[in-house]
Amino acid sequence: MHTQPRPRPSWPVRLTVVLTALTSLVGLVGITPANATVYNSCTISRCSAARSTNSIWASKGYPTSAGWYSWPDGRYNYTGGRFYNREGQLPSGATYYEYDVYSRAQGAARDAYRIVVNRSTGVTWFSPNHYTDFYRL
Repeated sequence: MHTQPRPRPSWPVRLTVVLTALTSLVGLVGITPANATVYNSCTISRCSAARSTNSIWASKGYPTSAGWYSWPDGRYNYTGGRFYNREGQLPSGATYYEYDVYSRAQGAARDAYRIVVNRSTGVTWFSPNHYTDFYRL
């Protein structure tokens, strides 16, 4: 029995698949949008939670390894490790690390709330929308 080979998808279909995959990968590595806005202070509603979280991460020595860390509320919080500031939205020349703001069950999906810490100066930025805006704490 001889079977006919399956026809290959057209080049527009293949291009769409490749572009979708690339777009997905860019989202996974966390590249900051080129149009991010940086504010010198934080007065929005969630700044208080970001400041409290920053105090807890500071008490843990701002871990630099990505992973889950136990949290005072009995749940866990996640640090993604190094934040590369690829789009240059924050001051250049610094080494930054990113930390989640809200705790959750270990292994649960992450939300968009992050703090980003300059390891040299301790200056901390809050992003309520996964690096679209930065507010200095």
